[in-house]
Formats: sequence, C-alpha cells, structure tokens
Amino acid sequence: QVQLQESGPGLVKPSQTLSLTCTVSGVSITAKDYFWSWIRQPPEKGLEWMGTVSFAGGTLYSPSLQSRTSISRDTAKNHFTLHVNSVTPEDTAVYYCATSNKGWGMQPSMLKGQGTQVTVSS
Repeated sequence: QVQLQESGPGLVKPSQTLSLTCTVSGVSITAKDYFWSWIRQPPEKGLEWMGTVSFAGGTLYSPSLQSRTSISRDTAKNHFTLHVNSVTPEDTAVYYCATSNKGWGMQPSMLKGQGTQVTVSS
C-alpha cells in the first residue's frame, strides 16, 4: 500500500525559502512509471500543480512557479523535497505531495498525502 507523508515547517517568513519533504512508503520512488508531484491549495482557491519529479529523476515545473521552485529527491531515504524561494503571503496554502503512474503533471485519481498547512507571515 503506497502512502505519502508531508513534513516541514508550518510557518515561514516572507522572502525565506520553504522546504517540504514527502516521505514515501510502500513503493520505491524509482519504481518504473511513477511520477511524484507537489500540489497546493491556497485558501478559497482550487488545487494548483507545482511540479513533478519522475521515477528517473527528471523534473517539470509549472511555468508560473518555475523561477522559484525546485524538487529534489533522496533515493536512499525514499523521499522527495519541494523548495520554494522568496516566498510571499500568496504562497500560504495547504501543500500536498502526490503520485500517479499516468505521467507528468496533475492527473485524475492521484494518490495524495494528507496535506500540510504552510503560512507565510512575519
């Protein structure tokens, strides 16, 4: 059974870097055809796809976030990490990690973690 668990700070100051880690159990993040994504939902808004890292280590980012976002992975620890630079209050959201074997980006029926609230405030 595949499970994902987000971890990281709940409060980040403006201009700092937000880093969240998704720990995966039940499957290796290098398992063929698995894609690992970060998605967020700001208050009173819909889900926004941020970026994806593939089973082979390739990455793809939302054009609107590409300049500030990166995703790294640690295959030994079976986790992947989101980094968002220069955060502003508009980055306040519930952040989810998710997986799909249907390809890059947002996919129907993605398996998501429970989500973690991140607030950007001084």
